[in-house]
Amino acid sequence: MKHADKKPAKILYEQLRHLSSAQLWDQEVAKFNSATPEERSCQVGLIRAVGVVFSESGNVGEKTKAKLWLRSLLQDPDEKIRRYAMTALPKLDSGSTEEVDLLNLLRTTKNEREKKYLGQSLEKIGSTATLEALAGRSGGLSAQSVRKVKARVARTESPSTVRMDRPIGEFFGLRLHLNGRYGLEQVVREEVEEQIRARGQFRIVEVRSGLVILTPLKPFTLGDIYAFRCFGNLSFFLGSVRQSDPDKSVESLAKIITSPVSRRLFKAFTEGSLRYRLDFVTQGHQRGAVSVLANRAYAICPEMMNDATDAPWSIAIRSVGGLDSVELSPKMIPDPRFNYRQADVPAASHPPLAACLARLAGPLQNAIIWDPFCGSGLELIERVRLGGVLGVYGTDRSAEAVTTVQANFAGAGIQETRSKFVCCDFREFVRSEGLGRNSIDLVITNPPMGKRVHVADLKRLIEDLISVAAAVLKPGGKLVFANPIQILSQNPLLKLLSRRVVDFAGFDCRVEVYEKTAPVKTAGLSRSVRPPSE
Repeated sequence: MKHADKKPAKILYEQLRHLSSAQLWDQEVAKFNSATPEERSCQVGLIRAVGVVFSESGNVGEKTKAKLWLRSLLQDPDEKIRRYAMTALPKLDSGSTEEVDLLNLLRTTKNEREKKYLGQSLEKIGSTATLEALAGRSGGLSAQSVRKVKARVARTESPSTVRMDRPIGEFFGLRLHLNGRYGLEQVVREEVEEQIRARGQFRIVEVRSGLVILTPLKPFTLGDIYAFRCFGNLSFFLGSVRQSDPDKSVESLAKIITSPVSRRLFKAFTEGSLRYRLDFVTQGHQRGAVSVLANRAYAICPEMMNDATDAPWSIAIRSVGGLDSVELSPKMIPDPRFNYRQADVPAASHPPLAACLARLAGPLQNAIIWDPFCGSGLELIERVRLGGVLGVYGTDRSAEAVTTVQANFAGAGIQETRSKFVCCDFREFVRSEGLGRNSIDLVITNPPMGKRVHVADLKRLIEDLISVAAAVLKPGGKLVFANPIQILSQNPLLKLLSRRVVDFAGFDCRVEVYEKTAPVKTAGLSRSVRPPSE
């Protein structure tokens, strides 16, 4: 926005925004207090600046002083000054005292615009006192503000969490979407099929690009679903409507959000208040549409509340092919499947991707495995979790990565598997550690892609990785890695078993699996390697 197009209040705010709290108080607030009513009305940008600056840099005493000043402005004859003061108050850790002031003003004002801004402030600081004050009254806050205050009260007085161990008994007709990266859906499918053979708890309905759809055959818990490690995120499909008349679409979507199926899922898997965050995920910023739909859903079922702050669930509206589909997802942050992660490094693997790479290696027995670019160690940890690993090597040129992988291994509680992590180039490691030919059972890695971490010669790096892997792998051993360049191994010892194009968050990469086909008989390099010492 050009300076000439800005309102005077915003221009003044931007000028004062960069002053210290002391400068604002001693100079600008003092001038404001002694100004005429007309001058004060033109200086409301100062009120906004006080709210922002004191919230960011003021100590407790300074904030208290600023709040007292803002509270006094709620009694000002000028509606504009009152409006700016009520907007600034929530920024300063306001509580019950300021809430009482705002409610008193709400009882006396006849100005609809003032009621709107009072509602927005009470949305941020309102408590049960606000709900009690409004009980049975008309002409107070808007339905949207009441809903937001109720959600805030529920958030503080009845904190909600997702229950992983509570079963849902009424499951007929449910559809579970295991969403992930395209190119890895078959890996997810194979993992699910293993569970189906063992327990018969789910049935695969359909497999699409980046999606495996299940339906339950028995009662299940969220813990049963999160036993699968290869999918990215879970959603429950609630229904869809055709995009037609906007008013009809809102009503139909609201009924889906509050449907019996949705309520059963919420109640089965939630401890505490039933809160969700609503988003139109394929249509960009849709604050107005979210507000309209959330208000209608709340009118149908006040027990369920849209709340953008720390809600344990999300409801996504996806618009594809003339349909608006509604999906309910638990917000699992951090992901309970990978809670061993104590730290991370730049460009580290996405955990479900690491789990997929680990599964692609197939079964192992008393194996020695190595990740030449171990990063935070996720591929190694996920492979050890699958069993059959006797010893682990990890190398990385980053000392931070080596420290991180050690912390993550400790967090995963991996004690029986011997491990050794070294800060060095993988090519140097082969020489310094003395890895011989035919000594490693699995080389598994997600190497640098040259996107977030600079690589001087990416092609040479991948060629060296393939060459080193061909040398150190045992016959029958495998190389599983993400290949960022479009070259196949030309080494006659490596046979390509599979190759798939996978979404790497914005670009395509090839995940490849090779098998060492024959031993190499070279004097002095045909020995075995013992498991690394701890």
